[in-house]
Order: sequence, then C-alpha cells, then structure tokens
Amino acid sequence: MSMNMTRRALLAVTAAASVAFSAGVALAEDKIKLRLSAVNNEADARAVTMTEIFAPAVAGFAEFEPHWSGTLFKQGTELEAIARGNLEMSITSAQELSEFIPAFSIFTAGYVMQSPEHQVAVFNDALMDPLKKQVEDELGVKLLAVMYLGKRQVNLRGDKKIMTPADLDGVKLRMPGSEAWQFLGKALGASPVPIAYTELYTALQTGAVDGQDNPLPNDVNMKFYEVTDQIVLTSHLVDLNYIAFSKKVWDSLTPEQQDTVQKAALATAEAETKMQLANEEKDRAFLEEKGLVFNTPDVAAFRKHVQEAYLSSDLSKNWPEGMLEKINALGEQ
Repeated sequence: MSMNMTRRALLAVTAAASVAFSAGVALAEDKIKLRLSAVNNEADARAVTMTEIFAPAVAGFAEFEPHWSGTLFKQGTELEAIARGNLEMSITSAQELSEFIPAFSIFTAGYVMQSPEHQVAVFNDALMDPLKKQVEDELGVKLLAVMYLGKRQVNLRGDKKIMTPADLDGVKLRMPGSEAWQFLGKALGASPVPIAYTELYTALQTGAVDGQDNPLPNDVNMKFYEVTDQIVLTSHLVDLNYIAFSKKVWDSLTPEQQDTVQKAALATAEAETKMQLANEEKDRAFLEEKGLVFNTPDVAAFRKHVQEAYLSSDLSKNWPEGMLEKINALGEQ
C-alpha cells in the first residue's frame, strides 16, 4: 500500500503541474496528435471501433494515432505516461485505476456490474462524479466513456447441474493466481486452484481441475470445449474498460472540439459494446455446435452470496460508503 501511495502522490504532483501549465493554452493551427496506447491487438473490437468511428469523428482538428499490442507503452504504464504528458489516450481498466485510486476496486469485484446497460447507467450517474474528479486531479486523466468487455462464465467438466453456490462445493475451479481472483472463486462456492493459463487445457483434460472461468471467446480460442461439457451462465464478472483522455489536452481544446471528442467516444463505446455482444452470441452458437450444454443458474442467489463475502472482507474496505447499494439500485431500474 505504501508503494501505491507513493505512486499516487508522485502522479498527483505531476498531473497537477501538467494541467496548470496547459491552462489557457490555445491550440496551434496544425492538427493535434492523439496517440493512443493499448494492449489489445488491432483485430479487437476496441481497436476496430476506435479506428472506424473515433478517428473519422475527430479528423477535422486531430490526427488519431493508435498503437496496439503494447507497442508504445507497456501494459500498466499508460496512465503514468498520460500523467507525465507523454501520451494522449489509452483504454484503461478498473483494475489499473484501482492501483492509484483504491475506490475503483469496487468495479473489479464479482456481481457489481450486471450488464452493459448497467455499466453505462453507473458511469453516467452522479455517484461516479467524485471518482471521475479524483482521476482528473490525481492522474490528469479524463474518463470519456465506458466499454463493455464481456461476461465471465463457469466452464465445467461433467453434467452436474449448478444452480446455487452450494452446488459448487468441492468443485476444483481454476482461477487466476492473484489473491483477488482466488477470493472470487471461493466466494462463488468453489475450491479455487491457481493454474497458469497456458497449462489450463491439460489440467482440464487430465481432471486436475473440474473447470475454469473465462469469457466465451477465451473458451473458443483455447479450445476448452474439447475437454469440458457445460457452461454455467453465472455472469459473475461483467468486465469493462474506460476510454481515457489526457486532461491537459482536453483543457486545450475549444468547447466545440471537446463536444466532438466526447460524442465520438460515446459513439465508439456504443458500437464496441454491440460488437462484443454479437461476438458472444456467435461464440455461444459455436460452443453449442461443439456439444457444450448451457445452463442458467439462480444468479440472484450467486450475487447475494458473493456480495456478502466481499462486504465481510478487507477487499471492500476502500469502497465508498453506500456505493454498492447505489450501484445495485441502478441495476434494478
């Protein structure tokens, strides 16, 4: 935590100085360059929509220059690059933001986000205003829009029907090795097992684990359908990204240009979400053709069990008081 606090303090000073220096600076007649650094490849829905929608929308005054697959800045360093004034844009995650602003960890927890529509409702609600301002003040980053990345589902061997967390008791479920991921696996009711992603196919094939959790595209790409039998639609993590924009550059834009950038980001995020949803439908059809059975459990029972586990743990100690209840209420509307 001390290391995180040191990084936050350093970034706060850097970002504040950067924003102060840029205040009142007019744009040059030449187009501004908007370099974006992200780890996804150019075939990813995020890359496709940024290139096809965002870039043309801002072309009147800006040149959009994307760098995919982490070729400009390494994963996890993009926010610092923006704070230093070395980068204009990125696609960032709640996980990355939580390293600097711990309150964002609420969006990394199981069963907080419920759907793409819920993500947008939360992002646009007043409850996000203090967090957005903190990102601007401490990191020099403006969050323009939220992007839907997909839902993580439980993928199992065998035909045991899973309806509630109790049905996962004793099930050896591979989860990523970090403490937070292992906690989520246990909160789901399973016995989480940390196994490297590259070794997971063999672990499923040999029965070293009974199942794993991933979005459907991962199940297709890694051919897990060859060594598993069913998908349990727990939707326990509805993942998201944010389009991140340099506050320094934002403050140098005219109101009309700011409006154009904001509308372009929202249109991009909407198109990306539709593309991700279409991909999920396609992947489900493919997996069903391969023989996997899709089962829908009692999601409400899972949500209650998982949220209670988080609220009684240290993982929720940095969540703003009452925020989870407000987020849940937005999901019920």
